[in-house]
Amino acid sequence: MTISQISLAFEKSKKEKRPALLTYIVAGDNTKEKSLTILKSISNHADICEIGFPHNTPIADGGQIQTSANRAINNGIKMKDVFQIVKNFKKSKNAKPVILMGYYNMIYQYGQSRFLKKCKQVGVDGLIVVDLPWPDNKFIAKKCRKNSISFVQLLSPTTSKKRMKKIIGNSHDMLYYISMLSTTGGKLKVTPREILKNYNKIKKIIKNKNKNLVIGFGITSKNISSFKASDGCVVGSEICKKISESIKNRQNPVTNVGNMVKNLRKKLS
Repeated sequence: MTISQISLAFEKSKKEKRPALLTYIVAGDNTKEKSLTILKSISNHADICEIGFPHNTPIADGGQIQTSANRAINNGIKMKDVFQIVKNFKKSKNAKPVILMGYYNMIYQYGQSRFLKKCKQVGVDGLIVVDLPWPDNKFIAKKCRKNSISFVQLLSPTTSKKRMKKIIGNSHDMLYYISMLSTTGGKLKVTPREILKNYNKIKKIIKNKNKNLVIGFGITSKNISSFKASDGCVVGSEICKKISESIKNRQNPVTNVGNMVKNLRKKLS
């Protein structure tokens, strides 16, 4: 199997002695055209771009991401538009690896095989299905591998060691550690030190050095520099909040988000 774009992004950040910066936005927020321009602006500074397909009954998304998803849904975004945004983004000069993130019922409605085939066609590099835990995701993970798509497994502070070993064994080249029991964008209920302590315990279980572990949930400009010891950090809610504020204040979200991601990258260097 050829080395994935996601693995190459981690290799690059490790050479630069810093964690990878992963960003998240909702496809179609606040318009299809604008979300593509925002993505291109983010791509100048991020290493990997997570793109959410909007959902009207999310279970893990906090208020900021829900607001973004609602805007996109109200603008009539459909799955075909999400794929179009990815396709156009991947054609752009400075495109980074793309991880699609969302909920299983939308994949199910689209048709799983059709969905994965489309992902491959438009250049999706990875997939996170929030509400499909291991071992229920074994079948889709296997199909992803056949389509050269990295299936990203999730780990949380309550995942038992026994279960963790099995999930890690079944994982591809990236795992996502949910830092705390909360929806996205919640205030950190635990200290960065505590999160890193748990993180390092997981790192000891991961024997394969090609499997990268990123931290997400509650990471912001204020605390991101505390996580420099990780393989990667995910920032989503703060970016969605910046889009909302920009729209409210009649400012350009493209410029504001671009500057914000530039600042996040600086804090990891």
